[in-house]
Parts: sequence; C-alpha cells; structure tokens
Amino acid sequence: MTLTPALITRWAGVNPADALVWSQVVLSFGMPFALIPLILLTHRQDLMGPLANRPVTTVTASVVAALVTGLNCIP
Repeated sequence: MTLTPALITRWAGVNPADALVWSQVVLSFGMPFALIPLILLTHRQDLMGPLANRPVTTVTASVVAALVTGLNCIP
C-alpha cells in the first residue's frame, strides 16, 4: 500500500528526483501544524505531569519551529 504512490509516479514517467523534491516541499508545509501543537501541549505541567518539558526545552523547540515555519515563507 505504501509503495503504490511511488509506483504510480514512476509509471506516469515522472522523474524520481523531481517527485522526491516536490513530496518534501508538500510535507514541509504540514510540519508547523504538527510542531506547534506538540510544543504547546508538552510544556503544560497540568497535562504532562512530571514529563512536561522544562522551559529551556520549550524555548529551544519554539525557536526551531519558528525557523522551520519561517523557511517556508521564503520564496
């Protein structure tokens, strides 16, 4: 099942390198929608208990998420 899109792409005659680049572009636009909720939820002590992120981890993750999101805005 996971091989089906790759086979369809290959049978359609698309260059595999181009298909890989475009798939990564599409995936990069979805990354902020996963990172931001993850950071917001894992820093909450009431939700995560003793497993909650420390402030330095939350700040570092926020900076990385902002960089990833910002890179998507560069034309």
